[in-house]
Amino acid sequence: MSDTATTGNDLIDAIKWDEKGLVPAIVQHDLTGQVLMMAYMNRESLQQTLEIGETVFWSRSRQELWHKGATSGNTQRVTAIHIDCDGDTLVVLVDPAGPACHTNAYTCFYRRLDGDIDPEAKPFRCRLHDLLNDRKENPKAGSYTTQLLRAGDARILQKLGEEAVEVIVAAQAETEERLLEEAADLMYHLMLLMVRRDIPCDAVDRVLRSRYAGR
Repeated sequence: MSDTATTGNDLIDAIKWDEKGLVPAIVQHDLTGQVLMMAYMNRESLQQTLEIGETVFWSRSRQELWHKGATSGNTQRVTAIHIDCDGDTLVVLVDPAGPACHTNAYTCFYRRLDGDIDPEAKPFRCRLHDLLNDRKENPKAGSYTTQLLRAGDARILQKLGEEAVEVIVAAQAETEERLLEEAADLMYHLMLLMVRRDIPCDAVDRVLRSRYAGR
């Protein structure tokens, strides 16, 4: 949060507060891009957010400051705050310690208007991870994923190596479409290996951020 805090005053001065002195703040998972919740901030709550490095909002119903997770433990460590082009909306990137919703759902946006089941409104990559994990927990006859999981690490690693070679070949001598197809195959088999080893969807993201943030 240090880079955000140093520009806090400039950020606050650029905000177009509404008639009640509030601005909507969209809270987004820093690693996955998942939208977790939307709340309101006033000048004081934003200043506290910048100072303590965790989200603090203004509760319109209770008319008081609200430090997210202060009682539940589901705090949200702030990694960056963005302001939109009009200056009237914030996006707060966070590393959450637990569910964002008061219903204990991971995100407040767990209901879809088309009726489809999407309880956590995850990005596709993490939904694919869940699907692969479901094949692991509930094997399905005729499923390629199930076959590989049953074959074990050696077969998965063999396929991973084959797909890596095919990516190289496609990059050297084939079309961009073929490169994308082979890259997708490589990522699928890598994700399958992660699932077999019980590695969470965002674990690699965390390593990437720790190594390359700010570079």
